[in-house]
Amino acid sequence: MNKEDLFKKLRANTHEQYDMPDMHIDGIQYADTYAQFVKMTEHVGGKVVEAGPDDDLNAIIKAQYPKAKTFASNLSSITIAQKNPDTVTEAIDLDGTDVGIVEGKIGVAENGCIWVPQTMKEKAICFISEYLVIILDKKNIVNNMHEAYSRISFDPKYQFGTFISGPSKTADIEQALVMGAQAARGVTVIIIG
Repeated sequence: MNKEDLFKKLRANTHEQYDMPDMHIDGIQYADTYAQFVKMTEHVGGKVVEAGPDDDLNAIIKAQYPKAKTFASNLSSITIAQKNPDTVTEAIDLDGTDVGIVEGKIGVAENGCIWVPQTMKEKAICFISEYLVIILDKKNIVNNMHEAYSRISFDPKYQFGTFISGPSKTADIEQALVMGAQAARGVTVIIIG
């Protein structure tokens, strides 16, 4: 039986329909949203670096990763990048990237997540880089996921985005924690504001 046949059977046997319940939910609020975001980002294994609007992001990133040789970004303000996810031929060309640098649009204090919409041809930069730097404007930090979802927007060209919270980690294998198993082994959030 295929999916459409299953749906037809379900529709044919649905005798009474109900309106959706009111789903207004007041999510958790914090007295200091910024402090909570920093706390949760560090709790999930990320690092937070504060920067002023006129600070040199390239120097800040180089200071955080002094041994890195290959940087990748499509942000015009990042001049240290040797690779650009908009100009590589294929995603595999980003393999070997030490530090990927992207812009986050929404930070969530509740869990340390950051909404990163795809704004580049090859979104693999978010997952293939050994280390990931997410640049986030302090004014875009919200209390909870309800607030974040109400603000989500997509680049019309790509229609993709993801929440990233700290480095990739898993404890599936013999319950041993492994960092960087599926994506970056470290995440630094540079908060501008």
